[in-house]
Amino acid sequence: MRGRIVFIVLAALIVAALAAFNWPEFNRAEPLSFGVVTATVPLGMVMLTIVAIVLAVFLVSSAIQESRYLLEHRRHSRALQAQRELAERAEASRFTDLREQLDTHQREGRHRDQMVATEVERRLVTSHNELREHFDRMFNAMLSRLSDIESRLSGSVRDARVDPVAANPRDRVPL
Repeated sequence: MRGRIVFIVLAALIVAALAAFNWPEFNRAEPLSFGVVTATVPLGMVMLTIVAIVLAVFLVSSAIQESRYLLEHRRHSRALQAQRELAERAEASRFTDLREQLDTHQREGRHRDQMVATEVERRLVTSHNELREHFDRMFNAMLSRLSDIESRLSGSVRDARVDPVAANPRDRVPL
């Protein structure tokens, strides 16, 4: 756009300089035919007037085009800003939803861990009690067997004391 304006200003300056250097020729009246009418007017002034009108029309149309461009640019900027804000809100909403999901997942995980810990503790206590009962039964069984063995041994020892010759020394059990 700037290059075009510089070119137009330069061309207008050249036309103005030519008109200034040749002003008497530009003002010399000549008969001109306008199709239906013939008039005696200076040809240079007619040409300068036409160039000035074209230049004015070009500048007005260029200004209109530039203002349209600026208005469209502002409208696009506002639309882009609105879309950007909408995207930021959507992103914030997604982050909020993600945070809520993570919090929910974390709460469920803690609840599940507590339930598992409670169940493990309950099973551990049950297992401990069962093991204690099993050991008590084994202890009682061993005590009764040891009592039986001791009673047999004490009976064998009495028999061996009564008849020392009859008993084989290999068969004796040390006390």
